[in-house]
Amino acid sequence: MRTAVATLLIAAIVAPPAPAVSPGPADVLAGLRGFFAKTAQPDGSFRPGIDPAYEGMSDSAFSDLAPVAYAVVIHKTFGWKLPDEAKTREFLLDRQRADGSFANKAGTVDPDSPAGRAYNTTMAVMALKALGTPPRRDPLPVFDSVLKADYKELPAYMTSFFPLAYLASGRPIPPEADKKIKAIMPQDADGYLHDHVAATFHAAHYYRLIGEPVPKGEAMLARVLRDQKPDGSWMLNPPARDRHATFDAVFVVRQLGGNRPQVRAALAKAAGWALACRNPDGGFGHYPGSPSDADAGFFHAGTLVMAGVLRPVDPLPPDAHLLGWGHLFPVRE
Repeated sequence: MRTAVATLLIAAIVAPPAPAVSPGPADVLAGLRGFFAKTAQPDGSFRPGIDPAYEGMSDSAFSDLAPVAYAVVIHKTFGWKLPDEAKTREFLLDRQRADGSFANKAGTVDPDSPAGRAYNTTMAVMALKALGTPPRRDPLPVFDSVLKADYKELPAYMTSFFPLAYLASGRPIPPEADKKIKAIMPQDADGYLHDHVAATFHAAHYYRLIGEPVPKGEAMLARVLRDQKPDGSWMLNPPARDRHATFDAVFVVRQLGGNRPQVRAALAKAAGWALACRNPDGGFGHYPGSPSDADAGFFHAGTLVMAGVLRPVDPLPPDAHLLGWGHLFPVRE
């Protein structure tokens, strides 16, 4: 009897674990909604994560406006009610300053720096657009001032912030501003910018926002497809630079590749990697095993929407292509 029991124990130890069952779309959505419910604050804002001591990663660490904006976008994407939409609206409106800019009170970015002014104002204007609420003051002079003096110093991943902010404010980007931004988006022969998928994504997003063909689009698509890793993700640079690389690449693939077989295969692999970043608390980390984060929740949910795993609300919200970073952008098949 002892021998039989020992044999069973040894078999249990050496047997490979049963493969993990991927959560269904309903489970993913319920978990994501639960994550944001647990991070909601009484003033209408949202924490970066469930643990109050968690300071966030990437956008969530950069500015305390990011978790709020991403919470709004996620709720509007799937047709959910925010925990307290009126307070969220007031929270965002109260962050606008006399010059039209919006400011963070927590986070690593200096709210008075060009990057801080452009980032915070774009995020707040986009979130207010999703809420159907105009800012109290015209925010566009902020972008006019940045483009007059500081735009060449902005990170390469901020180019599409400008047309997004203008369009969310009800106006196209002015021709002179368009000319300046295009001048700082030089592409290599393979369509990439700075050998960086994030900068490349923002260029593709920029041209889609202004309604023009993406320059070197076929070369860009070929490079992105070639760069996908066996696990379904994309990463060329250290994680600190490429936290959003998979979302960025998926946008390029989906927008430029249409419904080609290799595109469908790449999207399926990317969806598998995004699901591998899901945590037991229902949220998503930037990478498998990293803490659930509001920023990561948006980007992985956006990846799953573009891959066809998660379905957004039907009908879509007004101007859905202006929510977040293009996960609801119509595709030219």
